[in-house]
Amino acid sequence: MCGICGVWEYGAASARIDIALVERMRDTMPHRGPDNTGAEILDDGRLGLGFRRLAIVDLSPAGNQPMRGCAGQNVWIVFNGEIYNHEELRKGLEQRGHKYASRTDTETILHLYEELGLDFVNEIDGDFAIALWDAAREQLLLARDRIGVKPLYFHQQGGRIVFASEIKAILAHPSLTPEMDDDALYHYLSFLTTPAPQTLFKNIRKLPAGHMLVLDRKGNTLPIQYWDALPPATNTVKEASSDAEQRAQILRLLRESVEKRMMSDVPFGVFLSGGVDSSANVALMAEQMSRPVDTFTVGFRDHEELNELEPAREIAQRFGTNHHEVLIGEKEMQSFLPELVFHQDEPLADPVCVPLYYVSKLARESGTIVIQVGEGSDEIFGGYDKYVKYLSLYENFWQYAERTPQLARRAISAAAQTLVDKTMKNSEATELVRRLGANEALFWGAAIVFDETLKASLLSKKLRSSLDGLSSYSVVLEHLGRVARERPDSDFLAQMTYLELKLRLPELLLMRVDKMTMATSVEARVPFLDHHLVEFALSLPRSLKVEGKSGKHILKRALEEILPADVLYKRKRGFGAPVEAWFRGPAANDLEAQVMNCSLRKRDLLDYNFIARLFDEHRRGARNWGFQLWTLLNLSLWYERWIDAT
Repeated sequence: MCGICGVWEYGAASARIDIALVERMRDTMPHRGPDNTGAEILDDGRLGLGFRRLAIVDLSPAGNQPMRGCAGQNVWIVFNGEIYNHEELRKGLEQRGHKYASRTDTETILHLYEELGLDFVNEIDGDFAIALWDAAREQLLLARDRIGVKPLYFHQQGGRIVFASEIKAILAHPSLTPEMDDDALYHYLSFLTTPAPQTLFKNIRKLPAGHMLVLDRKGNTLPIQYWDALPPATNTVKEASSDAEQRAQILRLLRESVEKRMMSDVPFGVFLSGGVDSSANVALMAEQMSRPVDTFTVGFRDHEELNELEPAREIAQRFGTNHHEVLIGEKEMQSFLPELVFHQDEPLADPVCVPLYYVSKLARESGTIVIQVGEGSDEIFGGYDKYVKYLSLYENFWQYAERTPQLARRAISAAAQTLVDKTMKNSEATELVRRLGANEALFWGAAIVFDETLKASLLSKKLRSSLDGLSSYSVVLEHLGRVARERPDSDFLAQMTYLELKLRLPELLLMRVDKMTMATSVEARVPFLDHHLVEFALSLPRSLKVEGKSGKHILKRALEEILPADVLYKRKRGFGAPVEAWFRGPAANDLEAQVMNCSLRKRDLLDYNFIARLFDEHRRGARNWGFQLWTLLNLSLWYERWIDAT
């Protein structure tokens, strides 16, 4: 993994880019590439490409970037990520006359593009953010991998495009003054992040997963979606087919995925929680290695109820790993907050970022540069309790209620609202009743913090007026509408999975993994999100994933060959952080002050009387607003660091 950046003055008549500018942008993110740097000025001075290298494959100088393709082609690349099938592709390319100067996967991308043009992206198997300059066609190509493991941001205005792996590199360009996007703020409050292509910075966008952007000399911009997470038109794996065949296929694909992601010329290991997914990574890696697997676990010093130290130790002992642990507490959380805001660029309001940073730091300090993580398994196999809860609600009630006439739905909603108000202090239930009456979809994502009901109280009158009826349902509906049009026969679990693969997974979960691991110069790889495994999982019917009140059944049965039953079938404990306690413990007053005294308050966008009530109710134990308060803390710290830095 590396850091890339660039500027193309495609509308300029003459040379103007100074290499010092490219180097300044590049060097805002030294953590992404401590091993080497590079910069080139191309297109007669109108294009600059910058690169920071974290050397993983071919550690020699031959792997440095920017890199040029075959002689006479005048194609250049800066690339962040890994292409796992590059050696296989290389054999064919060399047979067809391509000459290699390195052992890198980067060079294979170049040669493949020279043969296939834009279709090269369909041949590569990996995680990537690519910027590719084709001088003959006078076009710049940006591409992000299918699932969205690697981020890529850009700003385009006035005949210029500025792009980078991190927003801070774009902000280093003198033409940009950081401003907050109020529409994106509205969506951030719901999704804990901004949905692609928005960012919280006005006029800075992120390339969605599975997309390319092609820009030519005339300023013509062509967005291309080359891959989508849609379930297949018909289930390629039927319920009547052999359960043994399905389990064998899952295990084969996962084993291949883990093996691919061991491609490295530097030490690699696994983040281990002791749960199903990380334990599977350890087991499959161990069977392919002659030395112990390096494993890493983080725990909380004062919150043993959240710790996964013992399950992780049991797996480490079972597979004979070289195990490492780190313990953190509120002190580490508070001291990390300034760096958290710096490395996130835009807020990622998931408190797991804190332990994730410290376990990544532990790995780096041990000399381990590449890490496999378990993200994605729950999304593609229906593993979260919330999925099961919403699936049950949909199948037992919602699907029938949504077939009733609109007036009847409103009447049902009004009656239910009265009952909820009298018997429950549950904001989620209130929101679901509202959605029912508004003819909106049941499921918006597995991590909605400030829903439309809560935002009605959180936002100031000024902001509500300026947003003119904006709803985060517009984001949800864009994706649900596509799956309804393209795959009208898909079941409700498939629709939920699709939405998660478009919103929460790439822009929150994978983004937090990328930002926190790279903050310590560690590359994370995600075996459960190999696109071949994802496509197979999407082809499986709902009945194979969710049984009764739990999910991931077909995956667990597939893993019975390599993991014991006590690991596979114990109650799920997600990787968490004691955010509830942080806002009630010794740090609570300081965290509250950072929100209530933030300069964002001067903008009159949020109702701080309502926010004060949230703090009060949380501190007294009347309600648990921990995630909501963490969302506001991230926003406040971000605003002061990036928008009101003066």
